[in-house]
Amino acid sequence: MYSAAPYGQAPTAFPVTGPPAARLLTAALFLGVFFYFWIGLDPFPNPNAVDLKTPYGGSSNRLNQIVVVLMSGALLWVILGKANRRYLLCPRVLLLVMLAWFCFASLFAGDPATAFRRIVFAILVCCSSSAILLLPKSREQFTNLMAIGLCLVIGFSYYGIVALPHLAIHQLTDSLEKNLAGDWRGLMGHKNIAAAAMVFSVFFGLYILRARSALIGGVIVVLATIFLWKSGSKTSFAMMPAVLALVWIFENVRLLRPVIVVGGLVLINTLLISAAASETVQQLLASVGIDPTFTDRTAIWSITLQVIGQNPVTGFGFQSFWQTEALFRSGYSLHSWAVTAANSHNGYLEQFVNAGVPGFLLVISWLVFLPLGYANRALAGTNNKLVTRLFIRIWMFSLFFACLESPFFGNSGPIWFTMLVGVFGLRLQAFAHLIEETPAKAVASSGSPLATNAR
Repeated sequence: MYSAAPYGQAPTAFPVTGPPAARLLTAALFLGVFFYFWIGLDPFPNPNAVDLKTPYGGSSNRLNQIVVVLMSGALLWVILGKANRRYLLCPRVLLLVMLAWFCFASLFAGDPATAFRRIVFAILVCCSSSAILLLPKSREQFTNLMAIGLCLVIGFSYYGIVALPHLAIHQLTDSLEKNLAGDWRGLMGHKNIAAAAMVFSVFFGLYILRARSALIGGVIVVLATIFLWKSGSKTSFAMMPAVLALVWIFENVRLLRPVIVVGGLVLINTLLISAAASETVQQLLASVGIDPTFTDRTAIWSITLQVIGQNPVTGFGFQSFWQTEALFRSGYSLHSWAVTAANSHNGYLEQFVNAGVPGFLLVISWLVFLPLGYANRALAGTNNKLVTRLFIRIWMFSLFFACLESPFFGNSGPIWFTMLVGVFGLRLQAFAHLIEETPAKAVASSGSPLATNAR
């Protein structure tokens, strides 16, 4: 899909295998990685299982670790044989600095070994999300594979609603969050994760509708929207049309781009944090019909704001605070339900907890400011605008979704992985050459399966 070669020249994709084997391997790897993050090794998990309540993906078992290592190794083996390998894990300097700081901050964690293991897993997830975009040999192949993957995921989720409602729909018998009874979660562990996945599915469906097939894309959009509505996630349901509108403005009014992204994030987070610290703000929100606790998140944010000041430089180590002894050593006890939270429920506050102010600044530079520049450059360039729009939608939704959840470095599930696809994809759109397949006759005559720069 992305070439490091000059226009009109095909990069070396798989130097050992021939074209049919290369395409088969590409499809298998692409779909394997996609299904690992979007379906997982244990779809339709038991909502009453103990491991679902552990923080930071603590339920990771030996099989899961082996699969991730093998999957990442296979991806690297393939990508390192391609000419476009230079685009893997960029920008490398910033990522290396961020990795070094996370490792340093984790030296002060209560359990450094666990923190380092989670850092290694995070690296493998980043590698997978970056490499998957370098696998397809054309935009058509990327589009076709995404259509196949999404149809299977959505179909599998609806199968669960019909055949496994006790696992695919929140029940009154669930040990936690009985108030969610009736909300659809499909093959995911929670309705909020399912809702975000369906928003991403709508974005992919709109892209497929324009780039490949109006029928297939339309079906994906309709089914994902219905599922999103039935999930009961008001936040994701309201954010989806808002993001679509904001991205349209973002594309067409260059001067408003930093205002939409940076200004929007500052405004929303200021409002949310103020709600956790100020009764006046809470009363103001209640007066206009907004839940001032944001479904009890303010109790978690209150704890987060207090503990940030305890270790402002290094934080508590990578994913080493919530549901650990560090939380209770900080002066909190079980008198507050918020101490049972698995994370800060705000991706930005969570970075202060993980790695202090330096960690926060590094993560924000990587996920907010650099992609903003990539988007500007991609929109001004000649790469395919449909692909650029897809990545911008994914990126922007994820940023605003992170104001109420902690998706960053959530190493299981579809949210963090898909956000990284958007972030790495924007960089590729800004700096790499998007290439497409030629008609079959042209391929036969030229001997090259790739054509010149897409428009």
